[in-house]
Amino acid sequence: MSSRREFITLLGGAAAWPLAARGQQGAMPVVGLVGGGGGDVSTRYVIAFRKGLNETGTIEGQNALVEYHWLAGQYDRLPSLMPIFDSAIY
Repeated sequence: MSSRREFITLLGGAAAWPLAARGQQGAMPVVGLVGGGGGDVSTRYVIAFRKGLNETGTIEGQNALVEYHWLAGQYDRLPSLMPIFDSAIY
């Protein structure tokens, strides 16, 4: 059950915060990925996420930046991440 909740949180985070970088010439888009677990537990989700990005022609570090944030089960930290994502919109 925890894995399912973690996956849904991860998927929701990935879908909810694709942030396109705007303004400066040559700036890369920034995508925020939020996982409900710890980074070590979520490796398979990150691999699947990167695969999905690659399938759309998005390659981390080449034409997009990815910000990873892990909640480690502390879902009350989620609201504190919102300003980070808001400030990433250029």
